[in-house]
Amino acid sequence: MKTIKLRIKTKTQKYFILIGSNLISKFSKILNQNLIKFEKCLLLIDSNVPKNMSKRIIKSLKGKKVCLIFFKSNEKNKNQKTVNLIINTLLKKNFTRNDCLISIGGGITGDIGGFASSLFKRGIKFINIPTTLLSQVDSSIGGKTGINTNFGKNLIGTFYQPSLVISDVNFLKTLPKRELICGYAEILKHALIANKKLFAYLNKNFKKIISLKSPFIHKSIYESCKVKKIVIEKDEKEKNLRKILNFGHTFAHAYEASLGYSKKLNHGEAVLLGMNSALNFSNKNKLINKLEYQIIKKCLKNSNLPWNINKFFSKKDINKILSFMTKDKKNNSDKINLVLLKKIGYPIINQQYSKNKLKLFFKNELMN
Repeated sequence: MKTIKLRIKTKTQKYFILIGSNLISKFSKILNQNLIKFEKCLLLIDSNVPKNMSKRIIKSLKGKKVCLIFFKSNEKNKNQKTVNLIINTLLKKNFTRNDCLISIGGGITGDIGGFASSLFKRGIKFINIPTTLLSQVDSSIGGKTGINTNFGKNLIGTFYQPSLVISDVNFLKTLPKRELICGYAEILKHALIANKKLFAYLNKNFKKIISLKSPFIHKSIYESCKVKKIVIEKDEKEKNLRKILNFGHTFAHAYEASLGYSKKLNHGEAVLLGMNSALNFSNKNKLINKLEYQIIKKCLKNSNLPWNINKFFSKKDINKILSFMTKDKKNNSDKINLVLLKKIGYPIINQQYSKNKLKLFFKNELMN
């Protein structure tokens, strides 16, 4: 299938997202076509990436000085210690601002690579090669970088746009179904907040998308990226509109943190749980169109996606969940800021609720 190009234009950077198959074999050619030049590069490689895939990228960089860091990608390693390792390597190898850091991996690897790139000498060239469906449709676009702390997820970070994003669909063929569902969660989120036609397309073609059938997977990635492109071009630094991308995420981040970022619940699954909680909360507060609420709930149930928080939490966890929700970076008062839904394509931002109101909501949710 022909490579799809999506041009991103923010106030700080212009770059392309390339979507297609077998792109990494043409990496050197792609760099030349996009006028990206450097003598040295540091490859930050997720240790989960198949060796034959990373070797193809290294081979295509023949003639350039290449340094490698293999990174065990998980939320617990998404911290300042890892960032220090990257920066110290760049310093020891005498990298300049004209050189490049290339991230090869999922969203965690991309977030850390982007964050380190933004800090080193106040900004080094950064190329993101996302290797999971989740990172291809979400974290690789828009320039958000970040690391976790004991106080919560992504509380330290920067906005730093990449020079190029290469989404090679061939990477997805190496992923377990659980990882594909994680990516699908973000595609579904983009449909719910901005594109009713995409929601209908996902509802109709769910099995073909998850099975990576062409052109269904390519179209889903492209349409999802397009939603995020429109949002970040209007609001790069999340002052207003970009907040809609947090639909379900205040719940989701709290769920992840409450379980200590364990393998029981990964980010995409947490987003599915979070969106379902946001939908139920919207319904409980009579904000969402009743018919569309039922259509969305039916879609979740028919696709057998994980959406029930009862499988992960009980009433004894409520205070812990609420504690993390109150620390969420989107809050600007003692109330909890949520993104909710009126109907498909119509999110509601800056909805603030007391801790007690959410406590009652969770008590009811965890009874069902």
